[in-house]
Amino acid sequence: MSFHWRRAQAVAWKDGLDLAKNPGLVWSMFALPAVLVVVPTLMVWAWVHSPDDTTFRAMALYYDPKFPSGASPVRFLVDKVLTDWFGLFLLMPLFTPILIASQSVAGEKERRTLEPLLASPVTSAELVAGKSLAAVLPAVVISWVAFVAFCIAVDAVAWPLVHGPVLPNGVWLFGVGVVAPLYAFLGNGIAVLVSARVGEARLAQQLSALVVLPLMGLVAGQLAGWLRAGTSYYALQGAVVLLLDVGLVVASIRLFDRERLISRWS
Repeated sequence: MSFHWRRAQAVAWKDGLDLAKNPGLVWSMFALPAVLVVVPTLMVWAWVHSPDDTTFRAMALYYDPKFPSGASPVRFLVDKVLTDWFGLFLLMPLFTPILIASQSVAGEKERRTLEPLLASPVTSAELVAGKSLAAVLPAVVISWVAFVAFCIAVDAVAWPLVHGPVLPNGVWLFGVGVVAPLYAFLGNGIAVLVSARVGEARLAQQLSALVVLPLMGLVAGQLAGWLRAGTSYYALQGAVVLLLDVGLVVASIRLFDRERLISRWS
């Protein structure tokens, strides 16, 4: 059976309607973006309004032993924390699809609504594409909206120090436009695979959320000064995640074998 986008869009539309009926899940999707916007904004505000040149210079020298004596350590640390913070910002497009995809697959098994969908003319590829679209699109939109809010907030609090906009810069524009959607596909692909193997949405979310651990390890390496973040660094991350995305899509389509799933979940 050939692939038809209209059937995939119908699956995505159905999942979107199911998501709208779950206000608790919708609100939980906005909790992480709020934290990822507010925390660094308050950090930059505190640095700008209560500068301690000795402490900040010691921190700047830790990250860059050749830090010039006449340069502003506060400005250096603001630029560094904003570059490193993008690693944490990627938690948003990575984790949000996990919340949605776990509910759209494992949640349907709990509600006994997935069997009729598997018995419909929708192919496995259309089913995976529709459910992926319903999970990835909200995650990307939320990430972009949070990015705009983040730029406005940080520029407002940093203006007394830099007298100009700090964000957006090249790292963030490339990351939000390219790397973040790739991470959204990664979170969705893992959630779909895990949800197809377990029978409860909450368990699927908990197991899928383990994917954030490697990302947290990379961020820890950045904050410790072991890894130097930049456009090339995040481009390498994006290339690796792209390869993982392709493998997860292929595995998801193969896993959604209709006869086996119907017999297993009925």
